[in-house]
Amino acid sequence: MKITLPLLLFFLSQISYSQPMNQIDPKMIQSFAPTGVLRVGINLGNPVLAGLDAATQKPKGVSIDIANEIGKRSGIPVELIPFKSAGSTVDAIKTGNIDLVFVAIDPVRGADVSYTPPYIQIEGAYMVKADSTLKLNDEVDRSGIEIVVGKGSAYDLYLTREIKNASLFRAASSQAVIDDFMAGKGNVAAGVKQQLESDAKRYTGLRMLPGRFMVINQATGIPKARPEYEKTTTYLSAIITDLKSSGFVAASMKRHGIEGAKVAE
Repeated sequence: MKITLPLLLFFLSQISYSQPMNQIDPKMIQSFAPTGVLRVGINLGNPVLAGLDAATQKPKGVSIDIANEIGKRSGIPVELIPFKSAGSTVDAIKTGNIDLVFVAIDPVRGADVSYTPPYIQIEGAYMVKADSTLKLNDEVDRSGIEIVVGKGSAYDLYLTREIKNASLFRAASSQAVIDDFMAGKGNVAAGVKQQLESDAKRYTGLRMLPGRFMVINQATGIPKARPEYEKTTTYLSAIITDLKSSGFVAASMKRHGIEGAKVAE
């Protein structure tokens, strides 16, 4: 059979697409998804990453798109397990009940979680009541100021390290921050900018302080307790890097109408 150029290009394309699957280490996959199903923790407390579809009540969002793509490329079925907070997903990965999480990179969590490079950057912001004397982020860390934060969230961990003079009140979840704040807790509400803006729509007399107090780098993470976690992290990091450079993450953000965030560099 004479091999023409189009036919040769077809053969080469089939080799290039099949090689990644052939090169996946079975031991790594067993470590990554020991039950045969990739159990993914989905944090519903961050609307930038995930939410529930109004019609189906199933999780949707950027993290779901990435989780499904990881499962597709790895040849593993995906089970999405929703949680109300990032802290709950980290607790679940510590106990081995899930295999993959989408959370902010933080040194405290890093003791148990191995991170890929970030795939998206979001902002932590402050919200105050309209009659508050506070005008700038730099004015918040003062004696007598109490900041309401979601317990175990990335900004809780960050503010715990950084705040020197103000105090923290920890709400049960990120979604509960504004409700607790409006019920009389604290002088300042802290959280993901989009979450605060969304929750604040239920009330009047609130305003955001301009700018941000932190940049939150969101990444995928796996438990360090797994025997092949370093190899798995390298494998997942390559996927995340490709999803960013190929435009997959940007397209997902656009499809889900995500604003005020950007693809991580």
